[in-house]
Amino acid sequence: MAKILIIDDEETVCQSMALVGKRAGHETNCARTLAAGCQLASEGDFDLVFLDVRLPDGNGLEMLPRLAQAPSKPEIVIMTGYGDPAGAELAITSGAWDYIEKGSSVKDITLSLVRALEYRKQKLSLSGRQEVVALKRENIIGNSPALTACLDAVARAAVSDAGVLILGETGSGKELFARAVHQNSKRSDKPFIVVDCASLPETLVESLLFGHEKGAFTGAEKARDGLVSQAHGGTLFLDEVGELPFATQKAFLRVLQERRYRPVGGARELESDFRLVAATNRNLSQMAEAGTFRSDLLFRLSTFVIELPPLRERSEDIKELARYYMDKFCESNGLSPKGSCPEFMETLQAYSWPGNVREFINTIERTVLTAREQPVLFAQHLPTQIRVQVTQSAVNRHETAAAAPAPAPAPAQLAPPSQLPKLNDFRDSIYTQAEKQYLYDLMALAQNDIATACDLSGLSQSRLYALLKIHDLHRSP
Repeated sequence: MAKILIIDDEETVCQSMALVGKRAGHETNCARTLAAGCQLASEGDFDLVFLDVRLPDGNGLEMLPRLAQAPSKPEIVIMTGYGDPAGAELAITSGAWDYIEKGSSVKDITLSLVRALEYRKQKLSLSGRQEVVALKRENIIGNSPALTACLDAVARAAVSDAGVLILGETGSGKELFARAVHQNSKRSDKPFIVVDCASLPETLVESLLFGHEKGAFTGAEKARDGLVSQAHGGTLFLDEVGELPFATQKAFLRVLQERRYRPVGGARELESDFRLVAATNRNLSQMAEAGTFRSDLLFRLSTFVIELPPLRERSEDIKELARYYMDKFCESNGLSPKGSCPEFMETLQAYSWPGNVREFINTIERTVLTAREQPVLFAQHLPTQIRVQVTQSAVNRHETAAAAPAPAPAPAQLAPPSQLPKLNDFRDSIYTQAEKQYLYDLMALAQNDIATACDLSGLSQSRLYALLKIHDLHRSP
């Protein structure tokens, strides 16, 4: 018997879904709000959660990662009354087991329930056979649901030799995660070779990657091993792989397929047994469609894909990150450990961190050195531009709230309307209109620049694209 949690604000849906679960021999619990559902999930040992999208206190899709990281790590099936292909895609990419419409037949709902529980049983059975080993995560700080999901992906990728592609904004820690894949693999005692594709001179790319023989070109006074040779037995990390010259991509594709290469000027091929991990902040799929990145190379790179969240989407980790790096920089500079006032942490959490963890680390180091012997860090110790942006954001929010007109009272002399829509339908229509208007204003303010729009709204790029698609809003050319 499994334990099933149903999170939906409609009583009839809760009752009918509970009946389906009980007929299948399972225990069911219902919650009418997102908050109540999260509370139950954090306290109970649930195997499966049926989650509504639109709830009185929030959007189920946005809470999906947190629910998935509940103690029992339940499987999640998204329910909605709105047939929406974009929403279905977003649900699945966010980690949902399935996406069903509330009007689905009992047979379809039962099938989804049965398959999800079969999958869970198999997953738990296999995980129980594996030896539990603490994941090596040097300098990866935090335990937010978004970060934990990435570490789970590292653990899955580390046990194989398959290619790994790490995606994320600049400064989000892609090299740290690449090293974590290496350190947790069977190749951990072998070399970890970094190739910075953005800094490779185009005329020397093949020589640096594959090595060269003496006299192969002007200046080649002696034979030299390339980075591919140096990675033999270990891991080759292609940082910013989107910058790899197109002409070199074909040659490198063959190396990946055959694990053989020919040094520049060499007469015979050599072998190198390496594991490939690549990282980029660019959209390689769009580059492949535009013809600037080989699609066959992209397929080779992306057996495992780990998408790192920007720091602004895991603000729960800010305090732990700050404490870790405050202590680290105090120790490295011979300073006594420092405390912090609440406003210091609040300012760190309110800032958008466009440079992500890299900017955060530099900021903490600068702040510690600015305070020197002062035992407590205050918001005033932070760089001026950070305090200015946080203050401006707060003022803008207050002005927006103050400018919002108060609802006009209904004239006493008017008779009540003869009919009203259902409350849920009315609420959904207002929510949809408001969300669409916000997105329209956002893109106008950002001048249709996606990166700017993400910074202003705090949305991830994938989430923003999904919302624009849902509301049929297209970027102007």
